[in-house]
Amino acid sequence: MARFVTIGYGDEAGYERTAQQVKDRAHGVDEAMREAGAVSGVAGKPVQVRNHGDAGTTTEDGSFMTSGLPVAGFGLIEAADLDAAIAMVAGTPCAVAYGVVEVWPLDE
Repeated sequence: MARFVTIGYGDEAGYERTAQQVKDRAHGVDEAMREAGAVSGVAGKPVQVRNHGDAGTTTEDGSFMTSGLPVAGFGLIEAADLDAAIAMVAGTPCAVAYGVVEVWPLDE
């Protein structure tokens, strides 16, 4: 099995305008993925970490990434291939609630 990192983007407005039965089904997809071994969670506040030249660690609050929607969560999933990973996340809250989910294959 290959592993994939997922990044979900979405905002409250998109979530709120999604029908409740669609949201309920999407949360069920998330739960089923976790029960099958996926690691996932809602994104907290990021911290940038630097240690250039191994000369000392500095941190700064905030993210480096930018997008049209805020980062909502991350996941680590296993799937047979990219198409299977896409099928797994297509029903998750960010995908169905007017957001987007990126799927990144991990080269291991």
